[in-house]
Amino acid sequence: DNYNAINVDRTEQIPMDYTGVMGVPITFLHKYNPRQFEIVDGLNRYTVLDVAGLNDNAVKNHLHMTEIGGKSTYFRVLIKNRKVKK
Repeated sequence: DNYNAINVDRTEQIPMDYTGVMGVPITFLHKYNPRQFEIVDGLNRYTVLDVAGLNDNAVKNHLHMTEIGGKSTYFRVLIKNRKVKK
């Protein structure tokens, strides 16, 4: 809810035609291919790299960056597909 990305609950559900940022489970790292995906950031309570500069707002408003529908979820790795298949 607090980061402009779609959530993907299982690595086998990662869309190959999506051009935006996706939040995937940490288990994705076992299958990570740097030629296929770029790791953008990591989210837990706050962003790991704070690339988007969202941590100050999260701290101020007591937000969890991994909220989906108002409920906190587990750590998410933020990725972008390098080779979008259309």
